[in-house]
Amino acid sequence: MKAFITITGLKFHFGSKPFAAGQKVKLVKEPDNEYDSEAIKAELPGLGCAGYVANSPHTVLGDCISAGRLYDKIGDSATAKVFYVLDNAVVCKVKIAEKEKMCGQSAICQSRHQKDHCRL
Repeated sequence: MKAFITITGLKFHFGSKPFAAGQKVKLVKEPDNEYDSEAIKAELPGLGCAGYVANSPHTVLGDCISAGRLYDKIGDSATAKVFYVLDNAVVCKVKIAEKEKMCGQSAICQSRHQKDHCRL
């Protein structure tokens, strides 16, 4: 499964200049983030954090999914590919491995160790 995400908060880091279409971006969960427990930061080689996956209806663009919808579908980190570079945001495509997709009752299924039940 592939999904689009919006990287936002660029003005608090390096702006959109370090991004280019086709570039790979590392997405890293940040569970200890004081503002958002589903925060996923976007890292660039040599720069570190360059923004965050949007998690608000005000910052998620178009058909992109929010960080909250992506959070349980990836491991501790994932890789995204830059699709569009805008002035205030970057749209990326993320490939979500089929084995990482869960049925929506992941907490229940994981606690019961019913892995075969969960996989879609």
